[in-house]
Amino acid sequence: MVSRSYSNLLELASGDSPTFGRMNRQIPRIMAVAGIMSNIDNDSKESVPSDLSPKDRIIIVANELPIRAQRKLESNIGSTSTSSSCCSKGWNFSWDENSLLLQLKDGLGDEAIEVIYVGCLKEEIHPNEQEEVYQILLESFKCVPTFLPLDLYTRYYHGFCKQQLWPLFHYMLPLSPDLGGRFDRTLWQAYVSVNKIFADRIMEVINPEDDFVWIHDYHLMVLPTFLRKRFNRVKLGFFLHSPFPSSEIYKTLPIREELLRALLNSDLIGFHTFDYARHFLSCCSRMLGLTYESKRGYIGLEYYGRTVSIKILPVGIHMGQLQSVLSLPETESKVEELIEQYGRKGRTMLLGVDDMDIFKGITLKLLAMEQLLMQHPEWQGKVVLVQIANPARGKGKDVKEMQAETYSTVKRINDTFGRPGYDPIVLIDAPLKFYERVAYYVVAECCLVTAVRDGMNLIPYEYIVSRQGNEKLDKILKLEPNNHNHKSMLVVSEFIGCSPSLSGAIRVNPWNVDAVADAMDSALEVAEPEKQLRHEKHYKYVSTHDVGYWARSFLQDLERSCGEHGRRRCWGIGFGLSFRVVALDQSFRKLSMEHIVSAYKRTKTRAILLDYDDTLMPQGSIDKRPSSKSIDILNTLCSDKGNLVFIVSAKSRETLSDWFSPCEKLGIAAEHGYFLRLRKAVEWEYCVAAADCSWKQIAEPVMELYTETTDGSTIEDKETALVWSYEDADPDFGSCQAKELLDHLESVLANEPVTVKRGQNYVEVKPQGVSKGLIARRMLSMMQERGTLPEFVLCIGDDRSDEDMFEVICSSTEGPSIAPRAEVFACTVGQKPSKAKYYLDDTTEIVRLMHGLASVSDQTTPV
Repeated sequence: MVSRSYSNLLELASGDSPTFGRMNRQIPRIMAVAGIMSNIDNDSKESVPSDLSPKDRIIIVANELPIRAQRKLESNIGSTSTSSSCCSKGWNFSWDENSLLLQLKDGLGDEAIEVIYVGCLKEEIHPNEQEEVYQILLESFKCVPTFLPLDLYTRYYHGFCKQQLWPLFHYMLPLSPDLGGRFDRTLWQAYVSVNKIFADRIMEVINPEDDFVWIHDYHLMVLPTFLRKRFNRVKLGFFLHSPFPSSEIYKTLPIREELLRALLNSDLIGFHTFDYARHFLSCCSRMLGLTYESKRGYIGLEYYGRTVSIKILPVGIHMGQLQSVLSLPETESKVEELIEQYGRKGRTMLLGVDDMDIFKGITLKLLAMEQLLMQHPEWQGKVVLVQIANPARGKGKDVKEMQAETYSTVKRINDTFGRPGYDPIVLIDAPLKFYERVAYYVVAECCLVTAVRDGMNLIPYEYIVSRQGNEKLDKILKLEPNNHNHKSMLVVSEFIGCSPSLSGAIRVNPWNVDAVADAMDSALEVAEPEKQLRHEKHYKYVSTHDVGYWARSFLQDLERSCGEHGRRRCWGIGFGLSFRVVALDQSFRKLSMEHIVSAYKRTKTRAILLDYDDTLMPQGSIDKRPSSKSIDILNTLCSDKGNLVFIVSAKSRETLSDWFSPCEKLGIAAEHGYFLRLRKAVEWEYCVAAADCSWKQIAEPVMELYTETTDGSTIEDKETALVWSYEDADPDFGSCQAKELLDHLESVLANEPVTVKRGQNYVEVKPQGVSKGLIARRMLSMMQERGTLPEFVLCIGDDRSDEDMFEVICSSTEGPSIAPRAEVFACTVGQKPSKAKYYLDDTTEIVRLMHGLASVSDQTTPV
């Protein structure tokens, strides 16, 4: 029987919003006064700086709920539940204390912040029981369960997530069927379908104007698109707990752009390390053409007028939970047992704690242990590696092969180096309770984490806090009280997310077995004072950067990232997973053909300024010459006696003279306005004093150096300017080189009368005071001197250099250089932040607009 939470893929493909059976069952807001529920409509909109508002509600969404579900035995049916658990007729439910999502809530430590969870249960619930279970979890735990048919869940989780996304994000390419799963579109469809079902569940409880939504991990990467489509202003954060691969790996994914665009529908995207964030930004640059910039310590991507913020902060552990486990009598008893088992026999314990999966490097660790015993026979009989192998989360042939290899390697090493009463490797593959694992942390002299790739890995953090212990454990370990003599040693892989934050650890390349063996030996030989210093440094970091610090920091940044929502006009464009929201200033709107043509007809004196590249000429065109149609349009506009028409370009005057030679009455401004010609029959004039270009002798050799080292870059030598272009170079390398070149040129040209500017795919050096704004100002003053104040002003451009024109045109509305109540149209190309008040989508629309204006002039111009 299909679950009632399952949505038809046909409905998904249509993009229609589904109908919800439980939409009115919203969880009430928190109580402001005992017995009185706060009114949703009357919640205060004021927020506390750098903190969440006191009545904010957070919806945390993840693949699994932080709930343990256990089916009742027949004899227990009808029994009462405890305060920390709840029952249905057939199930017992309780919080999963080990879940990061629950620890996150505890870490916030603010009872006034309401947290709602949306996710799946670990156990399958029969359709007949789902309604009752839903009600119990909603009312008792504020959890919204997402029920999925078993077949759909298998294809989504064990199929697409674990066999395709997870291996790829851990740098495993499906070069053969045995190495990760080849892309399967049916599994992708299951993944999309499940993400939409999650969106349906969120719809049942969300208050879109007030609630924050925090999505966790790669299982739900397209969920932001479904939520953003329903609510354009939803406050949405996403945190990726796995690595994000380099662009060379990621771009092999057939649905690479769909995932990137879906993530960019978030307001804030979080990563554990800068490397993961850098890879994501590189993918956005290479595959979507997006650039990022850092402002006041925050990294942001401009995406259709929205700023998508990037957060880099590794998750921490729940200090309170771990310290309470350390205080349990069971933990103390287990510690005493382990000391008896190892310490009393004079053996030093090395500890590994890993999931039994292919990326945790368990076999490499075992081989390093073997190498240690071979190279340093003095450790034989004295050192024991205890390897705790947690059950694998995924399924498949690779997991079974890894398990078999692990068992055979342990057997071989123990057979070689073992002796009666001594096995150098103790493999524990049975599930351990958390207090038992903590006891091993307390006793272990060194913890080894040699994963070949891991998103974060909190094992080292747990080990450090456990080694800090408490007074009772200090007595058991026979440590002197209040002597600060706690110590710990860590050997960690370079390829795990926690490695950068553990500066006192011995970092290793896990693939280099000899180096790992040497690191193990070094960890054993380090002097006691050095171990104590390393431990003190690590404990200070881990204890202050716990899960609460991580959660509060993320949510504060999420609130900051959503601050502009109410001040922007938002609307959605695109279909399916290409959907995105355009967010622009309230006064910024698309230029209407009817509006501008009507204004054109009503007016008699007009000023028209047009950029050329990427405005009249499409981006990417190889032949940059204007078409015959463009020439005809310009000639028609120029033939109207009421018009003054200028082309304003960065091109040289020779190039523009050649290209626009058929246009007798067209005004041309070359090299960003340094040269000006009112019409073809007159000479070129300077808009600023003639420049001394001796600075080129300094700048050109520098540019040549970067051209030689940057494949695909070129230098354009103009009369008064030099341009280094990297349009055809590798985007990441070109951008990096452009930044270095900018700094280099600013340094060597510091005393020259020039400005160095960086634009889209270029770095330009030009004389000071030259800008397109200068031409706009000159054009208006020229018409003022003639006594023909313009009643109609049109200015169109596409890039940063055109913003100077827009600024002059828009500011002139209050001055004497244009007619009172003049119609002013500053228009940029594309929907993006700009000083212009209008936009058109592309060059095709611009040419159509100009053709419309030319048609009006053609009808009114006497033959």
